Amino acid sequence: MADRLKEILDKAARGVFPAADGRTTVVDQPSARDAGVLAFTAHSVVFTDEDPAWVRRTLAGADCDALAATMNVRFLAAFTERTGRRTDTIDVMTVAEPLPGGPPPALEEIGDPGHPRVVSARRRRDDVRVWTADGGVLILGRGLAGRLEVAVEVPEEARHRGLGRRLARAARRLAGGEPVWAQISPGNARSLRAFQAAGYRPVGSEALFLPGP
Repeated sequence: MADRLKEILDKAARGVFPAADGRTTVVDQPSARDAGVLAFTAHSVVFTDEDPAWVRRTLAGADCDALAATMNVRFLAAFTERTGRRTDTIDVMTVAEPLPGGPPPALEEIGDPGHPRVVSARRRRDDVRVWTADGGVLILGRGLAGRLEVAVEVPEEARHRGLGRRLARAARRLAGGEPVWAQISPGNARSLRAFQAAGYRPVGSEALFLPGP
C-alpha cells in the first residue's frame, strides 16, 4: 500500500489519471516526512497514516462542493490540527518528460551551497544536487514518493532574459531518463509561464504537509 502513491504519480506522469468519478482515494504515506493531498480532475488522493474513516468524515463535513472538499480550507485546517503538521501553500503540480543529452555547458554543479532555496529543498527532498548558471540556481532532488523534483531560482537582476525557462529545460536533460516534477504556487505566474515554456504540463494541485517544527 505504501507504493500506491508512487504508482499514481508514475501513471500521471504518463498522462494516465485516476478516474474522474468525484471520489477520493486514501492511501498510506510514502514516508514519515510526507503527508498531504493531490487533486486531479474530479478525483483526489489523500496520503496519510491517519484513519481513512476520519478523512472521509471530515471531507463530508467540509460544507462545500464535494469535488473541492480536499482542497477546502476547512479540510486542510482540520488535517493540520489532526496531524500536528504544517503546510505552506497549494501548488500546481507540473511534470515533463526527460530530454536526451547531458547538461548545458553553462551549468556548474556546486557542492554545499547556503542558498535559502537550497536549504528549503533539503527539508523537503533527499539526494539534493545543485547547479548554477548566470546567477541562477537549479536544484534537483527526490521528493514525494521518490519522484524527481526541480526548483529554480533566478535573481531579480537576471530576470526577463529567459534564464528560468532555460534552467527548467536543463533539468529535463539532467533527469537520467525519468520524468521531472515541479510544484509551483498558482500566484507565481512568471514561474508558471517559464516552466510551461520549458515543456512542463499541469496535471493537478498539491498540498504537502510536513512534520511540525
